[in-house]
Amino acid sequence: MFLDEMDSILGFKLSHIISEGPNSELDKTENCQPAIMATSILILRILEEEFGFMTTSRVDVTLGHSLGEFSALVAGGYLDFSDALKLVRRRAEIMSECTRAAIKRSGDEFGMIALVCEPEHMSELLSTIYEFIGLGPASLKDDSSQWYKAFRQVMVANINSRNQIVLSGNIAKIKALLIQLRQFGGHDPRAVRLRCESPFHSPIMIPAANYMKCALEHMNINFPARMPCISNVSGLPFNSKEELRFLLSQQCVDTVKWWDSIRYLDQTHAVTRWIGIGPGKVGRNLVGKEVGKVMVKGGGVWSISDPLEIANVLSALDKTESDPLHD
Repeated sequence: MFLDEMDSILGFKLSHIISEGPNSELDKTENCQPAIMATSILILRILEEEFGFMTTSRVDVTLGHSLGEFSALVAGGYLDFSDALKLVRRRAEIMSECTRAAIKRSGDEFGMIALVCEPEHMSELLSTIYEFIGLGPASLKDDSSQWYKAFRQVMVANINSRNQIVLSGNIAKIKALLIQLRQFGGHDPRAVRLRCESPFHSPIMIPAANYMKCALEHMNINFPARMPCISNVSGLPFNSKEELRFLLSQQCVDTVKWWDSIRYLDQTHAVTRWIGIGPGKVGRNLVGKEVGKVMVKGGGVWSISDPLEIANVLSALDKTESDPLHD
């Protein structure tokens, strides 16, 4: 039934691509992003309808990394599933078009590269990168303008944790930036190319951000909703319907401040129980890095990427909720 609903909303058989492939078709941004989002909501529905999980009474706040922000907004009651799925599909189509246009203009390769360094060096590494790409306080000086011109197709896409960030944009320029960081910046982070051929969260995606602004202006948004939702762009809860429209659009071209989001919930609100819903374990691992996978009694970090995991996760969650020491 859910797959039929998904296909009806999208107007084509995404369910067939998910089940039959080929993988090359499913891997396309315009297909994989709505598929990932729909899978997350399917798991949430199974939680609610088959296991009696009461989201409104058992969840205090929602957040999602990048694409996951849409699922978080659906779970929190801000967006209807149908509206969000159509929005994600069209946004993904435009992002694909942006990537193809960038490749056609330059003939270069685009994508994303993760950088990992020791936590004590992260602040300085980010400052140096911002200087090189023209976003630092000294970026308007004569001796740095040449770097801005060279690296203006590079963006800090994600600040994921105390020791990991992701750069997005022109791959050749990202690699050139890494050489400069090592030769002149005194930094030698470990670089890992992500399995991604699009420069998400970079200025190349401006057409997608413009589409989002227009679409969200005509879309029903519930505010206030069931619970607070944390914005990727601000790292803080959305404060109004207008701010939600602006920040969700801006997310296409701005940095995902995931580390700020986790620190806000961990340090300001002392959140101790975290449940990730959707394909993969990346979100759980990023949270675990910051708050610790081995929690104090009454807390935990769990992930549900398959409906078969639901029973075990709910059992563990129930134990923390029944713990008399848990606040």
